[in-house]
Amino acid sequence: MQRSIPPSENPRQATVAIEFVRGMLAGLDRRSIDTKDFLRQVGLDLADDASRIPVDRYAALYNLLNRTFDDEAFCLFAQPMRVGSFEFLCRGSLSAPTLGEALARMGRFLRLILPDLKVSIRRQHGQAELVIAETRRLAATPDDPGRIFAFEWLLRLLHGLSCWLVARGLALDSVLFPYRRPKHSADYALIFTEDSRFAPTVPGGTGTLVASFNANLLELPVRRDETDLESFLDGAPGKITSLYRRDRAMVTRIRDLLRDSLPVSLSLEEIADRLYLSPRTIHRRLEEEGASFRTIKDALRRDLALARLTKTQRSIAQIAGELGYADTSAFYRAVVDWTGISPVQYRKRLQSEKP
Repeated sequence: MQRSIPPSENPRQATVAIEFVRGMLAGLDRRSIDTKDFLRQVGLDLADDASRIPVDRYAALYNLLNRTFDDEAFCLFAQPMRVGSFEFLCRGSLSAPTLGEALARMGRFLRLILPDLKVSIRRQHGQAELVIAETRRLAATPDDPGRIFAFEWLLRLLHGLSCWLVARGLALDSVLFPYRRPKHSADYALIFTEDSRFAPTVPGGTGTLVASFNANLLELPVRRDETDLESFLDGAPGKITSLYRRDRAMVTRIRDLLRDSLPVSLSLEEIADRLYLSPRTIHRRLEEEGASFRTIKDALRRDLALARLTKTQRSIAQIAGELGYADTSAFYRAVVDWTGISPVQYRKRLQSEKP
């Protein structure tokens, strides 16, 4: 059996929960299409529930499936979303004067090519809401992996495109997802917002996702034009929907500083001093990028820990020390939180899969 690909230790390489890939493949699974060859082509193996995968391989699989099935929505809906749909979604938004008008155009276009979901914008009391509603049930059960992925995918696509159009990060204040808290919900803090909430849809009914943000953002001018679009479309749509946002300059800078300082664990004040900024400014910019200092630190430790457990023979105590944990027991608890199993079990499981 091919071994699960371990996370990279590249400081800029994030990893994602394997459940995102399972959701992406759910439409093909319903049609009894064998996906092993597609996974092999991008170097992935879904045999291990505890493993995480590099974001770039997620994006590669995304684009491979789009091309192979001529469907940018992974065979999840009643009708295919033909290749080229994302490009026209972008082109139709470029001439909009503001983000609010761009989102309105996106909603009208998606109604033509993706009738199973309705996208709309609501405004009230200084808040705006991006609403994604099922017009028909996407799956027999509310917590079906394909249904969960459909909401994750479309929100990420619309949010990522919106950030690009106005040339800045757009913070989501909260998101209400129409299903129970999924196994991989810990990743939502870096993908969407830390204030991610879950409300189960009544079996047999339809559900609605509601993403809330400051209504003033709708008045932001669209800053992109045709000359920007060519480079943006390179690697899209897999690139833009590859979960960890490319518009997070502050997140990336802090992640790099934290990694370079290990095993010393820098405080927010020490980070601010190295960036010649105040802690308040860093806090504000992270809020704008939908992240927090604690979330970045936890995600970095997770990625490095799982990489070193699978790629090295270092002892558990040594890895814990390298990552700045005060004691090994704290490291054990962290790994159990991330994977559901102990560090020793995680390492043994992956090693047992070696050919």
